Amino acid sequence: MTTIPEVTFLTPHQIAGLLRVSPMTVYRLIDRGELTAHRIGRTFRVDPRDFADYMRGNYAVGDE
Repeated sequence: MTTIPEVTFLTPHQIAGLLRVSPMTVYRLIDRGELTAHRIGRTFRVDPRDFADYMRGNYAVGDE
């Protein structure tokens, strides 16, 4: 029998909590394609690697 690897996804609400923004802001990022998400039924889930990629590409420090 094949084993299924353990996969952990983040919900838009969890990401909103991490970023201290509203969940609607996260849904807008998903809708605009800025944050990659997978639709499972009627919900969205984000792979933590995709969230890390988003943060690396959009995190600014100081006056750049």
